[in-house]
Amino acid sequence: MSDYNFSRRKFLAGAATVGAAGAMGIGTLSSCSGGGSSASAEYDWMPREYNYPPLLDEVPAGTVLKAGVVGCGGRGTGAALNFLEAGGSTVQVTALADVFKDRLDSCAEKIKNETGQEVPAENCFIGFDAYEKVLDSGVDIVILATPPKFRPQQFEAAVKARKHVFMEKPIAVDPVGIRQVLAAAKMADAAGLKVVTGTQRRHQHKYLNVYKELSNNAIGKLTTAEVYWNGGQLWYRNSKPEWSEMEWMIRDWVNWCWLSGDHIVEQHVHNIDVANWFFGKHPIKALGFGSRQRRPTGDQYDNFAVRYELEDGRQILSTCRQINGCTNAVNEVMHGTKGKAFTSQGGTAKITDLNGNDLFSYEDHATSPYVQEHKDLITCIRQDIPFNEAEETANSVMTAIMGRVSAYTGKEVTWEEMMNSDMKLGPDKFIMGDIGFMETASVPVPGTLEG
Repeated sequence: MSDYNFSRRKFLAGAATVGAAGAMGIGTLSSCSGGGSSASAEYDWMPREYNYPPLLDEVPAGTVLKAGVVGCGGRGTGAALNFLEAGGSTVQVTALADVFKDRLDSCAEKIKNETGQEVPAENCFIGFDAYEKVLDSGVDIVILATPPKFRPQQFEAAVKARKHVFMEKPIAVDPVGIRQVLAAAKMADAAGLKVVTGTQRRHQHKYLNVYKELSNNAIGKLTTAEVYWNGGQLWYRNSKPEWSEMEWMIRDWVNWCWLSGDHIVEQHVHNIDVANWFFGKHPIKALGFGSRQRRPTGDQYDNFAVRYELEDGRQILSTCRQINGCTNAVNEVMHGTKGKAFTSQGGTAKITDLNGNDLFSYEDHATSPYVQEHKDLITCIRQDIPFNEAEETANSVMTAIMGRVSAYTGKEVTWEEMMNSDMKLGPDKFIMGDIGFMETASVPVPGTLEG
């Protein structure tokens, strides 16, 4: 059954037995080949030198790269089309996997209609084990876009099958999944595999330009970050009589904590990742709150506010909301001793002095960052450039999980507690039927949980 209804004591219970990170050789998180500095390194109060992705307008020539898509919903289909746009005639999507035939058929149809490529029917697989068949189909790259709960297992399998990986964020929903990803990331490095993780801001020209200016002392020493994803309600699916319990939850996955990690993990991790990236380290503790006001399905919150603290006392202030009719903001603000940096997924990024005078501004590049991240993956494969974002993204996802747990429990939560937690969300087995999950699922009430 689910570990969703956890208490603080329960998520700490595994600390002595898991010994998690140390036992797996990941107790001290070092920087991955595609990212910034390690959490354990000395900090110099400004962004460090960053191993930029290639950012080429055109991918280098090479033999045709074949990709398989695991998870054919909206994001999986979008990622497939982004990949094909990035590589043009030098790449193909040759295999698809999903638990629902209608989603797989829709993805195949869109690929054919928009690119002219047709995925062979014999390479279209249905079921919870369909990803294994994609890995055996002769692909070079696997695109993982299932609900995040399934991603750690599928990432590990892809690495063991020696496939390059594009996987959407978030890459896990719980500490057990995070440790599985971290271990697989090390295997990927050892095998020379390239991994991109859907944190497209790290492949976006204006973000990289802002980072470069900050590393050159544009706003002095970094002191505080504000990160926001305050927007409207996302999509949802009401249950249908013909759907089993599992089918409904997967079709409505973005509203269930065990499948998505809640929206602080599933969506807001983008902004949290920017703060971790620019600071060059992750927070060591979190204190947050949240609530459920208007969400119509699932068991998640629809708003969070978290204060994260770094080991040197500096703070990241985080808010996210999915409620219609409210003031929206999706951006990051970096405060320094000499100025501020304003970044956003849309619009102009800029740097100002403390009086609000503009110092630098950057418009978006013509290439969408959703396409650029695939161009960078293809380039790194063809030029054998070491690139692996999995560890950095795992750090950011764990930061988001830490905030979620604090809000759910009403307690301060530390990084060490989470890295040693045996929390594992979701059912013990996956079958397309009624699994009894609804009998125990409930919305957390802060201050009422044991511990």
